[in-house]
Amino acid sequence: MSGNNDIATLEEELPLEALPLDAWHRARGARMVGFAGYHMPIQYDGIMAEHGWTREHAGLFDVSHMGQLTFSGEGVDAALEQILPSDIKGLKPFRQRYSMLLDSDGGILDDLMVSRLGADAFDGAAIYMVVNGATKYDDIGWMIDYLPDEVVMNHMADQALLALQGPEAGEALGALIPETADLLFMQSGLFTWRGVPLWISRSGYTGEDGFEISVPADDVTLLADALCALPQVKPIGLGARDSLRLEAGLPLYGHDLSPAVSTIGADLGFAIQKRRREEGGFIGHARVMRELADGPDAKRVGLTIEGRLPAREGAKIYAGGAQVGEVTSGGFAPTVGAPIAMGWVSLPHAALGQALEIEVRGKRIAAVVAPMPFVPHRYRRKA
Repeated sequence: MSGNNDIATLEEELPLEALPLDAWHRARGARMVGFAGYHMPIQYDGIMAEHGWTREHAGLFDVSHMGQLTFSGEGVDAALEQILPSDIKGLKPFRQRYSMLLDSDGGILDDLMVSRLGADAFDGAAIYMVVNGATKYDDIGWMIDYLPDEVVMNHMADQALLALQGPEAGEALGALIPETADLLFMQSGLFTWRGVPLWISRSGYTGEDGFEISVPADDVTLLADALCALPQVKPIGLGARDSLRLEAGLPLYGHDLSPAVSTIGADLGFAIQKRRREEGGFIGHARVMRELADGPDAKRVGLTIEGRLPAREGAKIYAGGAQVGEVTSGGFAPTVGAPIAMGWVSLPHAALGQALEIEVRGKRIAAVVAPMPFVPHRYRRKA
């Protein structure tokens, strides 16, 4: 999902499913494309306009293609710590963490968000997890293989998921549910709106303040209508979601992350807390420790690019005459006002300020390894 053109090429030959809001999107003039097995809105008013609206106000994204799972049963924390590198035992109620599924060689199978539920949410389950839409069925199969019989995993296919993102997201959601004003970044809770139970986390994928809202599919149209009736909120498509997350320096699974790359090289070591690094006991631990000690072979880096021509996924990165990497996400950044990219580069050429070249349309364009995020995050944290 590295750009409009790239998303359009993801049209799938298999029959696509309709999301609960499919008719809602079409009624608002959305251009629909196939993505992750679903008809998805790529844009309404245009990617540039939707990107700018989200940076200044609040955008509503339909991310119901994502996989929503719950886990319960005896020993659920210990079982999940075998398949996740993050500290699950230390995850407090109503708190959320970023984590990953790793294969036995430490390659990344998926990245995900994991939350500790309260007693009243989702039939008393202990843990709630959101995984990528394109990988959810592979993830479920993989976890079935590794989790013990005592742990019950439930795929909540009857839940929709909305993301409300932008500096006015808090004001907008507060107009419907005032109690959400107390949430801080990576906190979550069970709320009720017009009798509908909503699991809401203060998180998202744009670098802006905002929320992800799990809502029963039967009620999602009512909620989307209520949110978009507010002056701060407009519906936003996948195209702007991608340009926003690229500016935020957030990796996209299947592009910037894959089984071929590692947690440490991807600069995601923050997701593996100290106890887990020291104790191990999770799949892929050996590679994590090896790369912490010796460094990875390659790193995920940000790149600023000279001129106005964007570098797309797959463009080769050179240092002199040698290819040293490849672009994994790239496009024009509306807020930055210039093309930017994300890519994997061999470690000797990954330092900030390193001058490189990217091959675009047969020409070499100057690029520089740059710090990420390209646009500062504006999460609502504790003062």
